[in-house]
Amino acid sequence: MVPRPKDVKPLDNYCLEVLFENGETRVYDMSALLEKPFYNKLKNKSIFNTVKVSDITLEWITGQDICPDDLYYNSKKL
Repeated sequence: MVPRPKDVKPLDNYCLEVLFENGETRVYDMSALLEKPFYNKLKNKSIFNTVKVSDITLEWITGQDICPDDLYYNSKKL
């Protein structure tokens, strides 16, 4: 089973620093996703910075979320 996020911190370069329940801290780069219509609102830094852990993944106040498997497997371990 893929570890789930426990905490998240938005970074300046549209990346997310994510602490997973297995103790790993990883960085997920959101920049490519921001070009897709579903994530376009997150280009606004005020909205991007509202990211929070929600159940098994991350979510923003505008309703966007990320597949938890994608979040883990496409992030880089620090």
